[in-house]
Amino acid sequence: MKAVMVLTVLASLLAAPAPAYASGADLALEVLSSAADQVTGGDALVRVRQPRGAKLKVLRNGDDVTSVFQRTEDGLTGLVTGLRDGDNTITAVAWPHLRSLRVRNHPAQGPIFSGPHQYPFLCKTERSGLGPPVADNQDGQGMRVSGGWSRDCFAPVVQDRLYRSTDGTYKPMPDGRPADLATTTLLDGRTVDFVVRRERGVVNRFIYSIAMLENGWNGRAIYRFDGGVAIGHDQGTPGSAALDPYGLGKGYAILHSSGTRTSTHYNLILGGETALMVKERFIERHGRPLYTVGVGASGGAIQQYVYAQNHGTRVIDAAIPQYSYPDMVTQTIHVGDCELLERYMDRTPRWAKWDDRTALIGMNASDTVANPYTGRPGSDECVNGWRGLTPLSMNPLWTSNDDPEWQRMDPPGVKDTVHWTHWDDLKHVYGVDATGYARSTWDNVGVQYGLKALVDGVVTPEEFLEVNAAAGSWKESADMVQEGCPFVRSACPADPDPWSARNMNLGDPAPRRTGDPVAIRNVERSGLVFRGDIDLPVIDWRHYLEDQLDMHNAHQSFASRKRMLDHDGSAGNQVIWFTDARPDGPKFDQTPEALRVIDEWMANIRRHPRRGVVGNKPPQAVDRCFATDGTQIAAGPRVWDGVLDRRSPGACTRRFPLYSTTRIVAGGPIEGGVYKCRLQPVDRAVARGLYGSWRPTADQRARLKQIFPTGVCDY
Repeated sequence: MKAVMVLTVLASLLAAPAPAYASGADLALEVLSSAADQVTGGDALVRVRQPRGAKLKVLRNGDDVTSVFQRTEDGLTGLVTGLRDGDNTITAVAWPHLRSLRVRNHPAQGPIFSGPHQYPFLCKTERSGLGPPVADNQDGQGMRVSGGWSRDCFAPVVQDRLYRSTDGTYKPMPDGRPADLATTTLLDGRTVDFVVRRERGVVNRFIYSIAMLENGWNGRAIYRFDGGVAIGHDQGTPGSAALDPYGLGKGYAILHSSGTRTSTHYNLILGGETALMVKERFIERHGRPLYTVGVGASGGAIQQYVYAQNHGTRVIDAAIPQYSYPDMVTQTIHVGDCELLERYMDRTPRWAKWDDRTALIGMNASDTVANPYTGRPGSDECVNGWRGLTPLSMNPLWTSNDDPEWQRMDPPGVKDTVHWTHWDDLKHVYGVDATGYARSTWDNVGVQYGLKALVDGVVTPEEFLEVNAAAGSWKESADMVQEGCPFVRSACPADPDPWSARNMNLGDPAPRRTGDPVAIRNVERSGLVFRGDIDLPVIDWRHYLEDQLDMHNAHQSFASRKRMLDHDGSAGNQVIWFTDARPDGPKFDQTPEALRVIDEWMANIRRHPRRGVVGNKPPQAVDRCFATDGTQIAAGPRVWDGVLDRRSPGACTRRFPLYSTTRIVAGGPIEGGVYKCRLQPVDRAVARGLYGSWRPTADQRARLKQIFPTGVCDY
């Protein structure tokens, strides 16, 4: 009856004539902490703007919650609690006007949109200092705790105080002032004690951390994203970035979660959802920051590109991706080629000289860099950077997770029920086939390994035919067997198989694998692929690590730029910075400078919003490259000429040679992302001059057709 009466009163208010001093447009209602349909945890920070002089009343599902609202610079703001799961209505009444907002609330343990929870799921709250997970006494695949089970790894919020010691470590803050308390200088030049307030808890089943100086928050936030590669089923633990000393020391709030570390999982739909929920938690407690800038390397860089594309500025307002790739899922395309080609080259005298291997793999190789598997000089990026990623991402029987906590799972052996593949970790995206295994996108039908090397005269036609006949492909998930040495330690040294050859399709010619078209279609529209749709300030920075055969190959920054150009013809909001790391590795961190440039960029946007992101770039927000000591070598719009165009190489292009991938060598585009190429008949490829000066004889043409019975790639 009460609800009916309220609705009747509101309807009469809405119908009443408006006085001359107010208009309906003067009354506005919005959720500040999240999208209105993605509220979590039963509360939301809400802002109301009301007509001048009007008396305001705010209702939550008909109940008066006006008392929680306080006046701020831009209206009345209040944390509305008591929201039920599902739909809620928040209504603002300022006679004679009314505004209602539908709010959809979700549980704090999620999900919002990421799909069903993953089980089994290993809890790590105790290891992270939150105590044992709260038991819910439900049967299921969770970690055993005293008194019952915890399927969703929940633990109460913990708040503590830390201080930065003069020895560079963090310590619990005592009641008095410790003798070794460090001080720090904020962005505004003030010097304050380095005392940190930290909040930790569980959001979306992952452990979050929010930290800031006790007396020095500068109103800005950094979301620290972490990299690594993992297959999920694990709550993970927070990383050291949660207490980033530089960011905290300058007064930034630091947001972090074990669910936005790709060393916990690589489900970036789940990761994006987690980041939104952590940001929501922060805003509800501290209000909206001036801006939030993302910082993170490798998988942490990928997250910035993907989340900005999928969620706009709801997670971050600016990005500093470090050692970036455009995304993870399209890296599987060429990474899957590595061991196929390494096995062939390791068994062929022609490729005994490591420097030569770049001709096939595209990535750098060296006769002098130490090989981590042999201990002798001679290696390449496939070995130093990517070895082990194939079994980790493709073999359902192998996992690198040897955490002893899995032994506490019940029923025993539950870990062995998991299909440990990237595909299965995202099976709700890729789909599941008739065998019960997740569908896989990996495809190399028609891929002509070493095509560019053939055209350039680096390999002979006979060598080109031989490598393509021998390369082979990967078995289906259902047909794979357990790995050998070095991936399974108990198999060493008697059962060596560093290429995972037991899981390859081999022969003469060795068959190629066709990617599942359903999986390809699903992932391409899932949001996991970076398509270049990003409109916020981006400083893409990396150390140049090609000489170290590091997996973070430098051309990937330009792959992201090319995708941005392909999306809308513009990439002016992205600048690319390289810092040299030769000859002895990284010596200088350009991140503080990037943060300073971002701060100026964001201040310009606040002052001149109509100029947009590109129109507000400060002078230093341009393409640049730096020496090993951090001093600038060159800067400006032409320093990377020759990478994505046909101009003469710019100053930075000349200083930092770029390498490629197996698929670029095979004729694919620099931006990558082609899961399955369009095919053309061999005869048509020959007629079009695809093989340069080589004119195959009748026998050679017959061999090409035998190797590629359905045709070759037409990129």
